[in-house]
Amino acid sequence: MTETRNHLRFILNNEDIVLDSLPATRTLLDFLRLDKRLVGSKEGCAEGDCGACTVLVGRLSGDELVYESVNACICFVGSLDATHVVTVEHLSAANGPLHPVQQAMVDHHGSQCGFCTPGIVMSLYGLWMTDADPTTGAIETALQGNLCRCTGYTPIIKAGKAISAYGAVAADPLVMERQSIKARLLALRDGKRVELGEGRDRLIVPASADDLAEVYAASPTGTLVSGATDVGLWVTKFMRDIGPMIFIGEVPQLHRIEETDGALKLGAGVTYTEATGAIVKRFPQLEELWMRIGGAQVRNMGTIGANIANGSPIGDTPPPLMALGASITLRKGDVRREVKLEDFFIAYGKQDRQPGEFVESVTIPSLPEGEQFACYKISKRKDEDISSLCGAFRLRLEGGAVASVTIAFGGMAATPKRAKAVEAALLGKAWTVGTVEAALPAFAEDYQPLTDMRASAEYRLLAAQNLLRRFFLETTGAGERLTREVA
Repeated sequence: MTETRNHLRFILNNEDIVLDSLPATRTLLDFLRLDKRLVGSKEGCAEGDCGACTVLVGRLSGDELVYESVNACICFVGSLDATHVVTVEHLSAANGPLHPVQQAMVDHHGSQCGFCTPGIVMSLYGLWMTDADPTTGAIETALQGNLCRCTGYTPIIKAGKAISAYGAVAADPLVMERQSIKARLLALRDGKRVELGEGRDRLIVPASADDLAEVYAASPTGTLVSGATDVGLWVTKFMRDIGPMIFIGEVPQLHRIEETDGALKLGAGVTYTEATGAIVKRFPQLEELWMRIGGAQVRNMGTIGANIANGSPIGDTPPPLMALGASITLRKGDVRREVKLEDFFIAYGKQDRQPGEFVESVTIPSLPEGEQFACYKISKRKDEDISSLCGAFRLRLEGGAVASVTIAFGGMAATPKRAKAVEAALLGKAWTVGTVEAALPAFAEDYQPLTDMRASAEYRLLAAQNLLRRFFLETTGAGERLTREVA
């Protein structure tokens, strides 16, 4: 029987926070601004898009204390047990000198109205602590989740490159205090389940995967919350009452990454950031897509298991994982079952998941030698945007003919879905322009896309067809030849 603690504990800047009463849906931003009067973090979009609310959250990962940027507006306080939250107020003492990041922003004119500046400062701060001499590309990646409407980004990037001229990372308080903060966080990790409140305001933080299985089987109507990059909007935008809430982001067993010759297995709680190294190493074709999933803050919070479990038709990971033949492990109590990812999605808002059952892990088979694979994301802007459609293609040729082909799309139907009619039109045929062109009408058999704010149905259908053309050009080298001829 897991021991229970009836209070939540974390460190805010240098203050020990203990909460024995807390609304389950309380966001970190509201807690900072309304409860603690730390108003440096701003509410801009309230949906994790603009980055004005960015703070750093430090978590123990093995023997390391890792600080990452997160969006406070969609981060729930209930997810912060045994963490260190750092806000812009902690960077410099009252009436003291500015922090090197702040001084660089001042001297390089990186701020005008200033509303977005605290969030930008915190994103740059998080980067600077891991890379004292960042490239322009690294700065741009760190700022994917920060929108500035005044300056343009040139002076901000100049400031990011100049930070070390104002001070050394080794002299930064978060670096100098790291061992003491680690000790304080270790003391907070007591292995107990956290439970606060009652009814719709009940808040539960399971201590382990076994504890989660017990809690969820007993409370199957509770809302599982991992990174909250989607669930957060249910509260901030749709005003939904989603309690009781079960926060699973800190369950250690769900953060395991296991690599074998035949597969990559990711715990459902592995964030996009945590998975980056293993994903890019195993499937380099996914690197561009992976770095276009949200901004840095979203990748630091969002998890692969939740991206699958919420069943969104526009989730970025299901199409490529379906094309790769991924499967998921579902768990209820002590009972587990394996489901092919393509079979998990049944209809809009409906998945093959029983009450009290949760996604425990995702297994992605290695791509066999000689097979070709690609994934393409179409969106209105390159960075930090939701897909209008996302397509993944996998192909094996034998003697110039299509021996096997898998095509999967998101944003084209009520669920992520394979293009089985298109696959059938290609299978066994010579891999030629004529074969591809003849297969294009089959997209209309597989998908009847909707028109919405992101794209029209006609655009989606044409774009899907063009992505198959693109895949053909890339796999045959014709695209390179065409580029050379045009040049």
